[in-house]
Amino acid sequence: MADADTRPNVLLVLTDQERYDCSARDGPVADAVETDTIDHLSATGMRFEQAFTPISICSSARASLLTGQFPHGHGMLNNCHEDDALQPNLPPGIPTFAGELDAAGYDCTYTGKWHVGRDQTPDDFGFSYLGGSDKHHDNIDDAFREYRAERGTPIGEAELEDVIYTGDEPRDDGDGTFVAAKTSIDVEETRAWFLAERTIDAIEAHAAGDRDNPFFHRADFYGPHHPYVVPEPYASMYDPDEIEPPESYAETYAGKPQVQENYLAYRGVSGFDWDRWAEAIAKYWGFVTLIDDQFGRVLDELDERGLTEETVVVHASDHGDFIGGHRQFNKGPLMYDDTYHIPLQVRWPGVTRSGAVCDAPVHLHDLAATFLDIGDVSIPETFDSRSLVPLLETGGDPDALATEWPNSTFAQYHGDEFGLYTQRMVRTDRYKYVYNGPGVDELYDLEADPAELQNVIDHPGYADERRELRTRLVEWMDETGDPNRKWVPSVLRAAK
Repeated sequence: MADADTRPNVLLVLTDQERYDCSARDGPVADAVETDTIDHLSATGMRFEQAFTPISICSSARASLLTGQFPHGHGMLNNCHEDDALQPNLPPGIPTFAGELDAAGYDCTYTGKWHVGRDQTPDDFGFSYLGGSDKHHDNIDDAFREYRAERGTPIGEAELEDVIYTGDEPRDDGDGTFVAAKTSIDVEETRAWFLAERTIDAIEAHAAGDRDNPFFHRADFYGPHHPYVVPEPYASMYDPDEIEPPESYAETYAGKPQVQENYLAYRGVSGFDWDRWAEAIAKYWGFVTLIDDQFGRVLDELDERGLTEETVVVHASDHGDFIGGHRQFNKGPLMYDDTYHIPLQVRWPGVTRSGAVCDAPVHLHDLAATFLDIGDVSIPETFDSRSLVPLLETGGDPDALATEWPNSTFAQYHGDEFGLYTQRMVRTDRYKYVYNGPGVDELYDLEADPAELQNVIDHPGYADERRELRTRLVEWMDETGDPNRKWVPSVLRAAK
């Protein structure tokens, strides 16, 4: 009889556009928003305080997570479903963590949002897809539409109240983008409930199987991406009158790239006052709590099936959301922490210490290498990611590692439907430098100015920091084969 496979199961719960501060350790937003499940995961595992996405747009970030590469490596530089997609699908044969795990004996399953290829599905990359996608993002199946029809409330027939749209008339659906609303449906009829139910079904199936091989299940929730449409009790859980503007709401855009102010009009929020933002934020927070509660149902299922002690649980988001930060909506060519700083929690029973906090800077796509390391699978040379397992094993202390851990993260952006706009970013615990191809560069002292309101790129007192960060950026571009390394370094070296 062959030896039993003792490698742990892995459950990845990925949310869509969830801000870091909603479940941070402290702060006004974390204190206000109820995230009991994520808080429990942090208390029983490890919270990463400095986790960042390599790019704040859905398809690109999700492709990075899958391939372990920065976007310029896998080539999916913007969203794949739009007509302006630079690359609608991932290149054939590109190594992915799921493909490697599948080949190594893991039973890989997937529920929910995909958005990594116009003509590709999770089945093309080592997963068995179990349903839950939708027409806008992928149209992989109609499972949720059928589910809603069976319950007697087909999609599109629910009553909406407190509706907010972008543009001059916030209650008018004739123009603008749908931002938020209260829906008349029951919680059991939300997509969040449905995806949790499909994930619970997957866990039940794994538990009922022969269990000779470990499983990797990925549950991708839709949300809290806009439109922030939630039922009661979540729709009225947070009172807009009690929500205070973030410090960055005082943004003037003085000394910033012109595209940032342009985005107010482009997104249709130039006329939003604080009352309208507070109303939208209240629905966003309700959406966060709704998903958190469904995540709790999934963890309860692990407990009931006796799988908790043998399952690594990971929660992260593809990127954040402005939702009023810097007075912006959604995301775009603005490399603020609102959209680049992401939540990340990992619980690995027997390995992570309960309540551990890691301050080492990490990337979202470091999870690709981490999953392979957990599964005792070799990491492909194509990966630009670093396994987090050593940090998990040492309580999150980078000084306890055998090799030095990097003290900076990097990111990029290539534009979206507004047009291409090349950006690169390097961030340390204190400073952030942003290279803007068509506009003024940015430099922020995050200790003195955590809201990133003052661009000190031309301040003589920051000359050394500016030079050091530009050097780091050039080195990273060389190390990762960034195509812009052909000409951007000469620009940065010539800059004062």
